[in-house]
Amino acid sequence: MASARVLSGMRPTGALHIGHFHGALKNWVRLQDEAECFYFVADWHALTTHYETPELIGDSVWEMLVDWLAAGLDPNKATIFIQSRVPEHAELFLLLAMFAPLSWLERVPTYKDQIEKLKDRDLSTYGFLGYPLMQAADILIYRANLVPVGEDQVPHIELTREFARRFNHLFGREPGFAEKVAVSLGKLSGKAGKQYEELRRRYQEQGDAEAVAQAQALLAAAGSLSAADRERLAGNLTGARRTILVEPAARLTETPKLPGLDGQKMSKSYGNVVRMREDPKLLTDKLRRMPTDPARVRRSDPGNPERCPVWELHKVYTDDATRDWVVKGCTTAGIGCLECKQPVIDAMLAEQAVWRERAQPYLDRPQVLREIVDAGCTRACAVAQETMDDVREAMGLGYR
Repeated sequence: MASARVLSGMRPTGALHIGHFHGALKNWVRLQDEAECFYFVADWHALTTHYETPELIGDSVWEMLVDWLAAGLDPNKATIFIQSRVPEHAELFLLLAMFAPLSWLERVPTYKDQIEKLKDRDLSTYGFLGYPLMQAADILIYRANLVPVGEDQVPHIELTREFARRFNHLFGREPGFAEKVAVSLGKLSGKAGKQYEELRRRYQEQGDAEAVAQAQALLAAAGSLSAADRERLAGNLTGARRTILVEPAARLTETPKLPGLDGQKMSKSYGNVVRMREDPKLLTDKLRRMPTDPARVRRSDPGNPERCPVWELHKVYTDDATRDWVVKGCTTAGIGCLECKQPVIDAMLAEQAVWRERAQPYLDRPQVLREIVDAGCTRACAVAQETMDDVREAMGLGYR
């Protein structure tokens, strides 16, 4: 496995808005040049809250994928796939459920919060209660060690880590472990094998955490080792048994505060979004009608940018000089609100022109998009099957 493997996904909700781009996709694009990345359409997750309207999911999947590619995701750099096309996700979800404490799921902060917010839907279902476990399966099946999230999702990653630890504790007791470690160690070159043993000694005798990081990097770089060899040697390194499921770390991402057109949080449910591929005239009209500082009733009234939702867009879309111009002009009534909005409108139009250009080939030839997804699903299945082979064997199901 590469030293850094990233996993992230989105529920299919149709065309994406600029909040999706600046909150997640922009970071995904950056990560694809830094790590091995797996990005998936979480269509099963969509059913946990929208099981009564499944017909909406299909069209939404393809529309969302076009936006991903328009944002700059490169299928030659990242694996792009659909969750339901990799049935191993469901199998691992099922097997994890066999030993998942109910109390762990009930304590997830977003569980009661979502039930409260989505009162128009019946969420008293096993699927909704179990969605954090499905998230854990999504991550663990690819042995991802990095998951980009905002702060509100950190509890989900910690829960995933707990499930990985519980699995490894229950099922990592591999028969003949010492003998198998020796075989795996023999696959390393003589120099690498001595380095591994020295780093293991440093950690177990001196508690040197840096030695663990160095040894893990050594194992990741050893092309002679299989995934099972790496897991076995990683477990032996820390004095544990075989580490079958990898504990992921949360990679916190900066999420800019992008207000909706009415000043509230940008959300489709509020009808206040600017789509990533908005019609240019509609985008301009939407921004020109966006509310500003309520104190500016007349053009001659001075205002305060900190009380204006358009100011939050300036923080994302304009440079320091423009923002200085806005502060001076707004507080002295030297500029009007429409003048203030124009640099943001211009920047958004320029940004979206690039997205529309990237999207057009997939709109003209939908089959190309299907081929990209087919290739991504094939790649994802291969990795997931490798994990499931080890999971089944560890849980006594390897007799097939």
